[in-house]
Amino acid sequence: MKRIVLALAFVTAVMAGGTNTVHADEIKVGGGGAPIDNFIRPVRDGFEKKTGNKLNIVFTSATIAFKQLANSEIDMSAAGSTFDELLASAKKDGLDVKDPAAYHHTVIGQGNIYVVVNNNNPVGKLTGEQVKGIFTGKISNWKEVGGNDAPVIVVLSNQNPATMGSFKKLALNKEEYAKDVIEAAKFEDIRNVIASNPEAVGFGPYSIIDATVKKVETPDYARPIIAVTKGKPSPKVQHLIDYIKGEGKQFTKN
Repeated sequence: MKRIVLALAFVTAVMAGGTNTVHADEIKVGGGGAPIDNFIRPVRDGFEKKTGNKLNIVFTSATIAFKQLANSEIDMSAAGSTFDELLASAKKDGLDVKDPAAYHHTVIGQGNIYVVVNNNNPVGKLTGEQVKGIFTGKISNWKEVGGNDAPVIVVLSNQNPATMGSFKKLALNKEEYAKDVIEAAKFEDIRNVIASNPEAVGFGPYSIIDATVKKVETPDYARPIIAVTKGKPSPKVQHLIDYIKGEGKQFTKN
């Protein structure tokens, strides 16, 4: 009799475990470097442990993720820009949103943009005008800002339209970027180019900073990090948004 009771208890436990597995949800979130590296990926472990839901991260760019959201391929997209700026970037990328009101967007944090140079570059501080001059190409030699007599080599991302657009607005007063630049993909690629080139300079979110490059003191360049859903967020997505803005803040980086 005792063996039968134990067996029934074991079967009940297995069934309960199986039920939990069945009810666990997957949330697909897409976006580029700033929101993914600094806000989504850092909260994944804590969120999954707390809820039992799996957070599936699709690393692309703000505009590609928004297109995926429009096609119902993901549950939420994230971008380092305002929603209006995201719409403008998406339109340039071929997605003309006829009804913006069909999307729900909310700010989940603030992301700073940092200017970084090679560790051997003596320049440690730049004014706003100097930053603008460097990235528009008006300042072409480091000696113009107190550095070595060497050409300024600007490194820009070709896969992060939200950060590019925000920096253009915040630091360049919407003037065009310099024409003669080195293009790189991810912010990690930008950092690697700068780390191996004494004359190089670039910018990116918090994730671009590590021991291989030097962060330059500049004015603050901060933009909102937004989460976007098609229609009102589902309960599981709303739970994720609330977690990022609440308990998960201890893990996010800006």
